[in-house]
Amino acid sequence: MLIRPITIAALVGFTLLTACSKNEAASAASTAAAPSATVAAAPAPAQAAAGGVEKGEKVYKSTCAMCHGTGAGGAPMFKSKDDWAPRIAQGKDTLYDHALHGFTGSKGTMPAKGGNASLSDEDVKAGVDYMTSKAT
Repeated sequence: MLIRPITIAALVGFTLLTACSKNEAASAASTAAAPSATVAAAPAPAQAAAGGVEKGEKVYKSTCAMCHGTGAGGAPMFKSKDDWAPRIAQGKDTLYDHALHGFTGSKGTMPAKGGNASLSDEDVKAGVDYMTSKAT
């Protein structure tokens, strides 16, 4: 039945577009209303590493899991060594670039920032690091 896959793809696409528009509007509103921030001292390396894992897991659960938890759009499945190995072999810089700017390949499509424009570059990289660490 061709109708079912098309319907599912349309719903996933609509969900991603809806999520993007809400996040962009919320981000714009919070940026406009936010007072100037002060710069905090950099955390100690151990704290940064622990914070990175926690941040990566949070980003994965809030954004990445929609596709990487289901394989939607050809996304490599979370914790699948077979899915992730060829991508990890390309290097972190390539993974970061694809996650940050989007990518269309022979196996599927990766929307820029997972379709969540409100994520910072650091958040996206933490999500990539978290997923790749679980696939090895």
